[in-house]
Amino acid sequence: MTGQPLAEGRWLWRRLYVFLVSAGLWLLLLRSLGRMPPDRLVHAADGLMGLLALTLVLYLMAPTAQQLAAMIAELKLRLAGGRP
Repeated sequence: MTGQPLAEGRWLWRRLYVFLVSAGLWLLLLRSLGRMPPDRLVHAADGLMGLLALTLVLYLMAPTAQQLAAMIAELKLRLAGGRP
């Protein structure tokens, strides 16, 4: 590595992914409003909104790939007896 920070540290890809998935879920919800029978509409809307909420929570709270790699490396060292 050249010592430059990885792009994942700036959350660019995670932001792009969450934006696209959120827009897709909103479009799916909008299109389903006119096509679904009224008795199933509430359940489907709840499910899609739950998916959107999960995506946003993962965006806000999930560790970046850099942090995951660092945690796994530290765990391997601890299991091998490298650091207390």
